[in-house]
Amino acid sequence: MGMKTGLFTTTLLVTAMSVTAAQADTLRLLTWGGYAPDDVIEMFEAETGHTVEVTTSNNEEMIAKLRATNGGGFDLAQPSQDRITSAQEEFGIYKPIDMSRVDAAQFIPSMLEATAGNTTFEGEVYGLPHVWGTSGLVVNTAQAGDVTDYTDLCDESVAGRVSYRLKRPTLIGFAYSMGLDPFAAYDDTEEYTAILDQVEAALIECKANVKTYWDGGDEIKNLLRSGEVVAAMAWDTGGWQLNADDADITFVAPEAGALGWIDTFVLPARGRADDAAYDWINFVMRPEIASMITNTAGNFTAAVDGAVDVSADLKARYEGSFDQAAIDNIKWYPPVPAGLEALEGAALDRINAAN
Repeated sequence: MGMKTGLFTTTLLVTAMSVTAAQADTLRLLTWGGYAPDDVIEMFEAETGHTVEVTTSNNEEMIAKLRATNGGGFDLAQPSQDRITSAQEEFGIYKPIDMSRVDAAQFIPSMLEATAGNTTFEGEVYGLPHVWGTSGLVVNTAQAGDVTDYTDLCDESVAGRVSYRLKRPTLIGFAYSMGLDPFAAYDDTEEYTAILDQVEAALIECKANVKTYWDGGDEIKNLLRSGEVVAAMAWDTGGWQLNADDADITFVAPEAGALGWIDTFVLPARGRADDAAYDWINFVMRPEIASMITNTAGNFTAAVDGAVDVSADLKARYEGSFDQAAIDNIKWYPPVPAGLEALEGAALDRINAAN
């Protein structure tokens, strides 16, 4: 009897171990639409033996899902870099990145550094850069070729044919264009308020130049298509989409620097498949795989040579907007300190109400 029980226990243990191994081979990925295309998943599964389960989401939902499980249920997630340290401080839903398991040479150094800086909490790095994009200028170069920085939108030559949003990026962009450093002042309310006051005055003065304050992406694209607007603040992908139909219109990285967002790789605190997660990170940052993701998502990645197999049209537009200097000059959004949005909101309301 004793023998049998012993044998039975051993069998159970072996079965349990093989089940655990099989589970660890499934990568549960919480990401954005387009970041894990089917063809990439197939190649990864064939090469590594892991399986991939994808749940698509957005920043707010990702944090809510991980909060609900105390960082469980997923092995890799992709929130934006400005949503990491605050969520970690408040909810403890991530675990630090083990850089010894990452092929760091595959990442564009300025992006790797920016993301490390913006996702460091209590001395540990929590995020790696993956997909990025920017806002800057979308310009009809035939009619507004002199517009090369945010403040040029207030120039007499484009009076009445300019548009931007009454949102944070406009405040930030104008501040940089005016020689100020808003992100450096994020932690100093007094200094940030002083910057906002200067920008507010400039934007009130600029009102006469503005055709309309745009709200949605389709709206600004239509205004540029029709020629009612010849220069605007907008996103890079929108500018490139317009360029496909009209060679004169394209995205211009402003002299003061485009404003950049980065969606990252983070490890949920209770993820079980770290091996699969690191394998996925190193796999998708290979130039040819990164290109496949860009072709699907429309945005570029932080992979070195990541544009190698991107469609010729998109690659040409991207390279026309971003030389290496423009990439290195991108101002990456840092985490937003508490209370800042209220200050910005009040400034935007006053700009809107001014005559």
